[in-house]
Amino acid sequence: MTLVEQTPYDRLTREMEALKAQSQRLIAAEGAVQRHNEYLKALHETALGLIDKLDPQELLQTILERAVALAGTQHGFFYLREPDDDYMDMQVGMGFFSGQLGRRVHCGEGLGGKVWQSGRPLVVDDYQRWSDRLPDDSLDRLHCVVGIPLKFDQRVRGVIGLGHVAPDRRFDAEDVQLLERFAALALLALEKAELYMEVRRELGERQKAEARIRESEQRYRNFLESSPDPIVVYNMKGIATYVNPAFEQTFGMSRQEILGERIDFVPSEAWPETRAAIDAMLHGQTIKLFETQRMTKDGRILDVQISSCLYMDDSGNHVGNIVTLRDISDRKRAERALRNYQDQLEALVQERTGELNLANAQLGREVEDRKRAEKALRRREVDLQAQSQHLEEVNTALRVLLKQRSEDRDELGNNVMNNVKELVLPYLEQIQQTRLSTRQQTLVRILESNLNHIVSPFVQRLSARMAGLTPAEIRIANLIKEGKTNKEISGVMFISKNTVLYHRHNIRKKLKLAGTAVNLRSHLLTMDE
Repeated sequence: MTLVEQTPYDRLTREMEALKAQSQRLIAAEGAVQRHNEYLKALHETALGLIDKLDPQELLQTILERAVALAGTQHGFFYLREPDDDYMDMQVGMGFFSGQLGRRVHCGEGLGGKVWQSGRPLVVDDYQRWSDRLPDDSLDRLHCVVGIPLKFDQRVRGVIGLGHVAPDRRFDAEDVQLLERFAALALLALEKAELYMEVRRELGERQKAEARIRESEQRYRNFLESSPDPIVVYNMKGIATYVNPAFEQTFGMSRQEILGERIDFVPSEAWPETRAAIDAMLHGQTIKLFETQRMTKDGRILDVQISSCLYMDDSGNHVGNIVTLRDISDRKRAERALRNYQDQLEALVQERTGELNLANAQLGREVEDRKRAEKALRRREVDLQAQSQHLEEVNTALRVLLKQRSEDRDELGNNVMNNVKELVLPYLEQIQQTRLSTRQQTLVRILESNLNHIVSPFVQRLSARMAGLTPAEIRIANLIKEGKTNKEISGVMFISKNTVLYHRHNIRKKLKLAGTAVNLRSHLLTMDE
């Protein structure tokens, strides 16, 4: 085919390709324009929504919904921070980020922290492999994310961000530009909400302040109206502008005749001290409990106690003074009566003091007499104590002598008894057993009778210690004390050994030693002590 034959076809082909390219450009331009119109429409509708909505959370939720719809995703979030905080909180979230609400990041941490730190938009194509991601497994589903700072006066107030969980989705420059515009709207929403809240707060505080002022005024008015003390308010010219019911009742003047006038109730004799008090008050002093007199409408003079001070307007200028009067007439009368009573009491005290002095003098003399008597009594007690001690010593010596005499007497009696028993009676009994004439037997019996009569006092004392024993048992008991054996006792008393044993058994029984292991001789020896 020749060049001339190909030219129309080639030209037609080139024209068709040019038309196709132009058509594609027109389609792309139309899509861009359509998308731009959608952006503008969304921004316009969002801006109009700011007019009606005042809640910050609701405003940010609306902005985020528009942004994710235009960017072709379902996942977005808002990080916000307070001016003095060193962290941001995720306060609004959609899609994947709805489960991340409340997440907190500091400056430089994760996507939000990096945007906060740099103050510029940031796009991360693969969040899973990003070196600065947050170390949280719940974020592994994220792939492409973008963050835009919310800046005001070069300070980051928060971060708006979008994300894709599909690995093939990306954000382009138009998405970043769109988010920047929505970030500007978010700032406007925040400023509007904060301004609205501030206005509401100021309005609420003002209403509370006005209510407190009204309450305070009502409280003060109630206090003035219910005060039992008369109260009058003057302006700086001395004109009465207010009086309370107690003033009307005390001084008998009605409000109608007092208000707007000067009150003429100062007695002539009280004017000098009243003028001095007024001058002191005008020079800044506060009058406290100033006592003077005032006159009622019917001419009665009252003793009063006055307290007064100046009060100012909002500009700090003195506009009048408040005077509180207290009727102390009853107290003054009571004080005068008390002084009269005190005078009478002092006279009575002086009289009683004289009588008391006389009584004290008499009492002093009696006290001196009593002191002298007490001294004599103490001397007498000392003498009696010495005599008592001497008598005690004498009694002690007598008791020792009497005890020694009793012991000597007992010892003498024992010696006599023992000597008679050992040296006389055995031989006398042997003599009685021999062949004696009638006359000799009579003399022996007389001798035995006289010996028994001689030793009878000692036998009685021994019997007192050995009550219940027979004379034979007493003799055997004495021989036992002397350490004699049964054989020796039978030889001395000329009785059989069985008879000695019989008497020993009776002696133990009468001394309540039968059936015991107590030694009879040791027991008899202890009875003589």
